[in-house]
Amino acid sequence: NSFEPIVAFGANGANPHHENDDSQLKPGDSVIIDMGCKYHGYCSDMTRTVFYKEVSEEAKKVYQLVRKANEAAEAMIKPGVKLCDIDKTARDIISEAGYGKEFNHRLGHFIGRDVHEYGDVSVNFDLEVKEGMTFSIEPGVYLPGKFGVRVEDLVLVTKDGCQVLNSYSKDLIVVND
Repeated sequence: NSFEPIVAFGANGANPHHENDDSQLKPGDSVIIDMGCKYHGYCSDMTRTVFYKEVSEEAKKVYQLVRKANEAAEAMIKPGVKLCDIDKTARDIISEAGYGKEFNHRLGHFIGRDVHEYGDVSVNFDLEVKEGMTFSIEPGVYLPGKFGVRVEDLVLVTKDGCQVLNSYSKDLIVVND
């Protein structure tokens, strides 16, 4: 593993780095699964959010918003773009929908032999993107006492854009027994 997986659901999903406890899964819970592995010494990192048995209208709205922010950020990645501008794009989408305070972490982090390498995709890091960089794009919205949603991909910067390195669907998924 590149890190200890995180599985958080229900109100615990509002904590981006929740540690397992004895909570019981209930219908309507969002389930955040943050996982990674190592391959030939290099780390991966991916997060998806699914819903157990049903999804509320609010949770559906938040999920679609987070996915939109993820995809908008990825669409602008190419050499020469500043990392802080990528963060701003995703953050503005979430803020304009009224959830700015609930997106309480950086948009992404560099990754390589360590899961968190030096550098991040945040408003405080104005480095220009260069071909060959690898980093995560992981917007999230966390509603204390209710639920959280995060959609995370790893990207490799190419000469004219980026390649998403994981291929799991971003569709809203409701899991039944």
